Amino acid sequence: MSHHLVEVKDLCYNYPDGTTALNGISFRITHGESVALVGANGAGKSTLLLHLNGILMASMGQVRIGDLPVTRATLAEVRRTVGMIFQDPDDQLFMPTVGEDVAFGPANLGLPREEVDERVRKALQKVGIEHLAGRPPYRLSGGEKRRAAIATVLALMPDILVMDEPTTGLDPLGRRQLIKLLADFHHTKIVATHDLDLVMDICPRTIVIKDGKIVADGNTAEIFRDSGLLSACHLEMPLAMQGCPICSRS
Repeated sequence: MSHHLVEVKDLCYNYPDGTTALNGISFRITHGESVALVGANGAGKSTLLLHLNGILMASMGQVRIGDLPVTRATLAEVRRTVGMIFQDPDDQLFMPTVGEDVAFGPANLGLPREEVDERVRKALQKVGIEHLAGRPPYRLSGGEKRRAAIATVLALMPDILVMDEPTTGLDPLGRRQLIKLLADFHHTKIVATHDLDLVMDICPRTIVIKDGKIVADGNTAEIFRDSGLLSACHLEMPLAMQGCPICSRS
């Protein structure tokens, strides 16, 4: 299924002040892969994600989604394929109620009202906030906003799901529900996160970014066992791989 393909070639991006954010990034993600992007703050993860549905355009290089290069002319089609969940839920919630926020995308696709309502119901149910459909977003907790933002994207039924720090603000129950939701999403997933235990649960492949460059790309468990690599990139081994400190002392 070529429309699930994500291909980035020699991608470079400079901020308006001239600072280099991405410097020659290249990778290919195929249908059904679950891939994590990890790295320290400022490594370039969020900037990279914003190129995958055309919020940012490359200074040099190319991004392709399926057979389409990401250009201003292809944005509408690219954004039907790539569902983007931003780091800050407030960037996605702007309607008077949660239900209207979730309905906004499907309605703008021109879908019949009955189908829009059904997509809203299913999306809210998947993230466990059906009871919040009539509530204004500003009256939600941080974790509730996160779930509502996820629902706005699920309602679009994207082929590729891109998420920036999806567990931020979630309590343990919300985090477990998110892991299950992502496990049940059988299309392509790309997740930028500092939550390396989440990565262990859902992403067999990990790409490590440092100073705007890819420094590792491969099997998640193998990468996370490389203590030298993790230390150089200001990362720590996931708790699930560290073992019990009391037992290790004894």
